[in-house]
Amino acid sequence: MSEHRIVNPSELEAPVGFAHAVVASPGRAVYLGGQIGDGATVAEQFDAAAGKLLAALRAAGGEADHLVSLVVYVTDVGEYRASLAELGEVWRSRFGRRYPAMALVGVAELFEPGAKVELMGTAVVPDD
Repeated sequence: MSEHRIVNPSELEAPVGFAHAVVASPGRAVYLGGQIGDGATVAEQFDAAAGKLLAALRAAGGEADHLVSLVVYVTDVGEYRASLAELGEVWRSRFGRRYPAMALVGVAELFEPGAKVELMGTAVVPDD
């Protein structure tokens, strides 16, 4: 289990689906390159991209609870908002109920045609 500590200051609004800050325990930083996924919907693409992101993290010796930061790039923020219930289910199935520091960024397009979501993250994996 990760020793990372979630910090949500009382003077900020209570976060929903993200953490305001994460204090990482000593370990190795793992920077995860952007991942996209196949699918027709934002949730399907998020699920597939999350699977790829976690595969890269596991190959680097980490697990989902080592994730300390995640940036979600989307081509349609409105579609993402409309899919929050389904995205929450996908999140819990891939990452559990722990949320890293996160940002959602709306972009005009992603590199791959048809891509709606790209995930890029940072993890701190405890030393062996």
